[in-house]
Amino acid sequence: MSRLLEMRDIWIEGRTDEEWIPIINGVDLTLDKGEVLGLIGESGAGKSTLGLAAMGYTRDGVRISKGSVVFDGIELTTAPARVKRDLLGRRIAYVAQSAAASFNPAHRLIDQHVEAPVVHKVMSREEAMRDGIELYRRLRLPNPEEIGFRYPHQVSGGQLQRAMTAMAMSCRPDLIIFDEPTTALDVTTQIEVLAAIRDIVEQFDTAAIYITHDLAVVAQMADRIKVLLKGDEVEEAPTREMLAHPKEDYTKSLWAVRSFQRPQKPPAPPDATPVIRVDHVTAAYGKVPVLFDVSFDIHAGRTVAVVGESGSGKSTAARVITGLLPPRQGQVFFKGEPLPADYRHRTKDQLRQVQMIYQMADTALNPRKTVGEIIGRPVEFYLGLKGTKKRERVRALLDAIELEPDEFIDRLPGELSGGQKQRIGIARALAAEPEFIICDEVTSALDQLVAEGILRLLARLQDELGLSYMFITHDLATVRAIADEVVVMKDGRVVESGPKDEMFTPPHHPYTDLLLSSVPEMDPDWLTNLLAERGVENIGDAAAGRM
Repeated sequence: MSRLLEMRDIWIEGRTDEEWIPIINGVDLTLDKGEVLGLIGESGAGKSTLGLAAMGYTRDGVRISKGSVVFDGIELTTAPARVKRDLLGRRIAYVAQSAAASFNPAHRLIDQHVEAPVVHKVMSREEAMRDGIELYRRLRLPNPEEIGFRYPHQVSGGQLQRAMTAMAMSCRPDLIIFDEPTTALDVTTQIEVLAAIRDIVEQFDTAAIYITHDLAVVAQMADRIKVLLKGDEVEEAPTREMLAHPKEDYTKSLWAVRSFQRPQKPPAPPDATPVIRVDHVTAAYGKVPVLFDVSFDIHAGRTVAVVGESGSGKSTAARVITGLLPPRQGQVFFKGEPLPADYRHRTKDQLRQVQMIYQMADTALNPRKTVGEIIGRPVEFYLGLKGTKKRERVRALLDAIELEPDEFIDRLPGELSGGQKQRIGIARALAAEPEFIICDEVTSALDQLVAEGILRLLARLQDELGLSYMFITHDLATVRAIADEVVVMKDGRVVESGPKDEMFTPPHHPYTDLLLSSVPEMDPDWLTNLLAERGVENIGDAAAGRM
């Protein structure tokens, strides 16, 4: 192998109002052609900052204060802007964690896909469109010939993430920075996307830096693993060696299995009125049906996890409950009373009782508003509090989510970590004093340690406030940790439901069994062996959706 990237003694700083503070502290990184390096560590470790620096790029308010970044003989820290423009998108590509925040909402997916290969004169527009469709097919996007002509808001989060991966691959770059590329994907789709990424990396001898908080995923993808903590390198080793014999205590703590497992609550009494009842609901987007006769109950103080693949109808069911998507048939009840199908016809109190915590806090929080303003808005709207009383209530909510009020109330979202942003999302939902909260993939973008903290927080708040949760997730470890009951959805239908302990005990519905068998394991051979067990002759077949 020949050296493609060499980063030496990298120091990166971020600007505050008063001074520059360290983010990366003298880290080295090397990468050979065709090699995949896994970057892991908890939120705030500096993984994404180091990954961006590998492109010679830093975000606004951040600078490389010392060190060298040499890509294929080119020193990126001093390279002219025109040299970087020629490299970025063509020879170096980036797959962001939040596709929803990265795509231009005003342009169709295929138009954004073809831009780089056309601008860099790699292909004509027609060739780039044909190649884009083939990449969509490889990444198992539905209707690959047509999906590119949709706008970003017309596809699911998982589909958008795959479209972004295809876009990064459009110029067949020498280096791709993957920043949590499978975060938004369900376990079955994740397998095929991982297989597709691995196939293309091998086929085109592409090097990659794979940033993730999912240790089982990085075990399938990386040749080497580097561990970061608060901007410092903890250790680095070949993947098999790192998994088998981590040296440092911090690395061993990352390897530990998630410890939080909440006991399952007993079933509600047969005559109990559920807080939320979804009763024989059928719904559609325009003329396209997406839910078919869906029914389930959520009782007081219970957590119902709704699981299934991307496009199974999980989030659509949530939209029906919130009144954003009126159903064609069926009804939603709150404590035995029917809710108007359209949220615009609901009373303020009905709106108050059903709140939502969103998956991507980056896009859910207004970047121009302070934490106090974000939480204060529902406090004023639903509770009528203003002035000093409103601020006191906001401070109490910050205390409830375990953030120091004096430190956080006047901050902007851009000054918060991913876990802190998600806690603000929780506080905003609590501000309305609801009885029912929909948690939409609230831990999927968080590292294992931060995610566990969020789950513990949600469990404590449920006990203290008597909340009921609908927990939309594709992470079965999260289901095991927090759910009382599980609803499994596929293609807009409920295929199985019941208490958590029963759902994880064989025999399973075939689809539930597929989900359970698709959860990655901390074994570098797991993906290869699973593909073989499912009759996939090579990774490319899986990536093309022929599993």
